[in-house]
Amino acid sequence: MKSYPTRVKLVEVGPRDGLQNEKQPVSAAVKIELVHRLQEAGHKEIEVTSFVSPKWVPQMADNAEVMAGITRRADVRYSVLTPNMKGFEAALLSRPDEIVVFGAASEAFSQKNINCSIAESIERFAPVVAAARAAGIYVRGAMSCTVGCPYEGDVAPAQVGYLAKLMKDIGVQHIGVADTIGVGTPIKVRKALEATLQHFDINDVSGHFHDTYGQAVANTLAALAMGVW
Repeated sequence: MKSYPTRVKLVEVGPRDGLQNEKQPVSAAVKIELVHRLQEAGHKEIEVTSFVSPKWVPQMADNAEVMAGITRRADVRYSVLTPNMKGFEAALLSRPDEIVVFGAASEAFSQKNINCSIAESIERFAPVVAAARAAGIYVRGAMSCTVGCPYEGDVAPAQVGYLAKLMKDIGVQHIGVADTIGVGTPIKVRKALEATLQHFDINDVSGHFHDTYGQAVANTLAALAMGVW
């Protein structure tokens, strides 16, 4: 057990990732209450909302209202997802502690999800990252479909490394390795993390594992065994 980290950091993404696909509208008041309960439970890192077009993600249309309604704690870091410069400029008014940019390790998923290639998505993120860092806002990157894609199937570790390098090159400070559709296994996750660690320090890498096929705990354990905390 000596190789396992002595502590872990949990980044709670429920208010954003957990609610964005809900078909029924969730009120801003409920979202604010959720954030308050999460911080009362001891969470120090909370991803609150997403500054995306309400046309694409109607559930997040109340992003500014939610951010304005939170009673903030000095020891909690509040992050928001910003896919482009327009989203970042809107988010800036809400004073986030951290922004998140997201790209896919699968070309097919990138095209279907945000209608551009991986390289084109990075071109969109570059000015966002630069503006955030100039404003003293921490930048986290999220890499989706790092082990499997609903359109391409298996995703090669080389693709993950390619995206990680692009993220690093534009100034992303921390990177998340996500098994978006939950098809990962410990071996696949390890390979995706190894590819990422070619470009980011172990302290700047995290894992995000969905439990679609009951593998999230095993995949988390595999990440912990590598020292990812």
